[in-house]
Amino acid sequence: MNILVVEDDRRIASFLSRGLEAEGYQVTVAEDGRDGLEHIRNGGFDLVILDRMLPYVNGLEVCRIVREEKRPVLILMLTAKDGIQDKVEGLKGGADDYLTKPFSFDELLARLVALKRRRVSQDDPTTLTVGELVLDPSSRRVVYRGRPVTLTVREFDLLKYLMANADRVVSRQRLLNSVWEYGYDPGTKIVDVYIRYVRKKLEDEGPDSIIQTVRGVGYMVSTQAP
Repeated sequence: MNILVVEDDRRIASFLSRGLEAEGYQVTVAEDGRDGLEHIRNGGFDLVILDRMLPYVNGLEVCRIVREEKRPVLILMLTAKDGIQDKVEGLKGGADDYLTKPFSFDELLARLVALKRRRVSQDDPTTLTVGELVLDPSSRRVVYRGRPVTLTVREFDLLKYLMANADRVVSRQRLLNSVWEYGYDPGTKIVDVYIRYVRKKLEDEGPDSIIQTVRGVGYMVSTQAP
């Protein structure tokens, strides 16, 4: 993977760069949000390790712009803030994963492997269709009722997994395992939060949503939805 590290702390940036290069990754470092955004726009990166607190343009804003411009990169956000709301803001802003400082380098590597594995699985060219909902993994396009829908990488993965299991109830734990690569329940309502994000973007909220809630169990994309 070709990785861009956007980090203004030179000590941390150097530590990440040396460690990742020793693991065989190609690494480029940017020291502020403005420079990082320019690198991302120039292309060529598979993943961005993005600090939240950056000069000129902060990490959340960089993430938001990257997603609005539909840049096909995975984003792992780093932050010294460990509150649940801070994590929700980072994920809501379009980050694919979130790591709190200080962190173990082994944990960082494990997160990168999980993100890389998910990226490989996204190369499946089979278009999924459930009723008026169409998802194309190769172009990462979603169309619902004739209208294009823009999703973050994580939202796309969630919807893809549900559509691949259409008419089958998928538990929250299974979604955590398969979409977030969590082998445990982090004690948050992250699945429910992301289901709400996807429904809102589909403009398909309410009891007749194509994404149905099975109370006490999980969620299901239904071919019988109106």
